[in-house]
Amino acid sequence: VQLQASGGGLVQAGGSLRLSCAASGFAFSFYSMHWYRQAPGKQRELVATITGAGNTNYAGSVKGRFTISRDNAKGGLYLQMNRLKPEDTAVYYCNLLRSGTDYWGKGTQVTVSS
Repeated sequence: VQLQASGGGLVQAGGSLRLSCAASGFAFSFYSMHWYRQAPGKQRELVATITGAGNTNYAGSVKGRFTISRDNAKGGLYLQMNRLKPEDTAVYYCNLLRSGTDYWGKGTQVTVSS
């Protein structure tokens, strides 16, 4: 399993970013995929989930601002983040949970300035 997140950066509050995660080494379309984030000094938290069929779920703090999507043909997972806030600043990770094992990609830093 390989997961590689990209697309992070520095953005002003109110701006947008689109994160991508390239997934390989497993049957991508069969599995739910997740975006997590971890801010300095805080626990890692679940941001959004998408099933293989495209059903989605979001943390309350990002609902209405973030959109998770996937391209099963390309093995791509995405997170469109709009109306960003300083409290969205964190390292963002894509995640696969398979047979009780968590797989994590190298995260991508998102910094939102006020």
